[in-house]
Amino acid sequence: MTVSPVRSEAMGYNKIRTLFKSESFRSFVSRSWSISWPITVIMFFEFLIGLTDVYIAGRVSKEVQATYGFVIQLYFILIVIANALTVGTVSVVSRLFTSDKREELTEAIFSSIVTTSVAGMILAVAGILFTRELIHFLNIPETLKELSIPFINTYAIGLLFHYVLINSNGILRSCDRVKKSLKTMALVSMMNILLNFFLVFHTPLGFRGIALATASSVFIGSWVNIFYVKKLVGPGKRFSLKTVKKMARIGWPIGLLQVLWQFASMVLFLILSTLPEQKIEILAALTTGLRIESAIYLPAFAFNLANAVIVGNLLGEKKEEEALRSGVVTAVIGVVIVTVMAIAVVLNARWIASLLSPNETVIRESTKYLYISMLSEPFMAWGIILGGGLNGAGDTRSVLIRVALSIWLVRIPLSYIFVTLFGFGAVSVWWSMNLSQFVQAFLMSKRYFSKRWL
Repeated sequence: MTVSPVRSEAMGYNKIRTLFKSESFRSFVSRSWSISWPITVIMFFEFLIGLTDVYIAGRVSKEVQATYGFVIQLYFILIVIANALTVGTVSVVSRLFTSDKREELTEAIFSSIVTTSVAGMILAVAGILFTRELIHFLNIPETLKELSIPFINTYAIGLLFHYVLINSNGILRSCDRVKKSLKTMALVSMMNILLNFFLVFHTPLGFRGIALATASSVFIGSWVNIFYVKKLVGPGKRFSLKTVKKMARIGWPIGLLQVLWQFASMVLFLILSTLPEQKIEILAALTTGLRIESAIYLPAFAFNLANAVIVGNLLGEKKEEEALRSGVVTAVIGVVIVTVMAIAVVLNARWIASLLSPNETVIRESTKYLYISMLSEPFMAWGIILGGGLNGAGDTRSVLIRVALSIWLVRIPLSYIFVTLFGFGAVSVWWSMNLSQFVQAFLMSKRYFSKRWL
């Protein structure tokens, strides 16, 4: 007997309604929270690093602050392979860990670390060799071009170790060692922040010290994590191309998605660069606003990562219905936390923006951005966290399609039309970003409750 997609989706919604009345609800909450809170703290450490970067860049100059906002988008593109491999690693390793297949687990962990290290080394060399040509090709203000080159070259030095750090963090949380990852990231955060202030303000490096602080801290963090991961690996380590292919098959859609996402951020940067007035201030405001907004993303992405582990573990135990329900509980918890944080940001937007920039125009434009963007944050959290569950199930292609559609058929076209054709200004871009979040949440919900990914 076949069930129509509409009926299947309706049945999924009905089961979710009964979830909150079931006796297992508390166990779902407990499991979700036990994994999510350490990841939330880890992401808070990463947020502190980014916040410090923006603060120090703003104290150097508005040009350096705007450059940092552009460069960090490029850097995220360079680490996209690490993130993609880690998504595949989490999906494979989380299932093997709960299925007690120790030899296969060792093989998967070893193969993942080797592959990530090689990829990081190749991208580091490429980042150093081709930075100048890439920057001069892009249509950004000339002032920012010359500042961008030393920034990216320095970041590229630590790329190999950042790759290992990202991947090993994924392995640790997949194997119920998320608190080990938390300890590592606490050390990385402390080192990065202290080195930031020291290298920028007390050495001849100047603003380049921001990038060197990151490279130095991820170097230390990667070796600490390797020490933890070695304890998970049994005897008979061997490289498995078959396992790597499986991880790559699961992870490549997320890698492509992150490329599209970061490329979209760069396109928005370029669209705003065409504004006739105050373009530098607007770009600095976007950098500041995104960094503040990243605080709201912390629990959303933390619960996204946690949901991937939870769903992967439960599917490894052959508990499909529990995987579905636990994913929804995790999303609800995340949305509640994000909503509370968004309200707090709205009530204190101008004060928070003033902490990151002394420029009045940057503060004013950053405040506008925050007022508008906070409206879509609960929808952003819902879509992202459900997407984490789909990632854990290996349904990464559907996540790619839905997020890409919301960005490239909504956000980018509307931003271009409003700014280039109608001359509406930066505010129209902020509203276009909001609309894309609404569309993304709707599409992700449709996929999740259809249960086709099971």
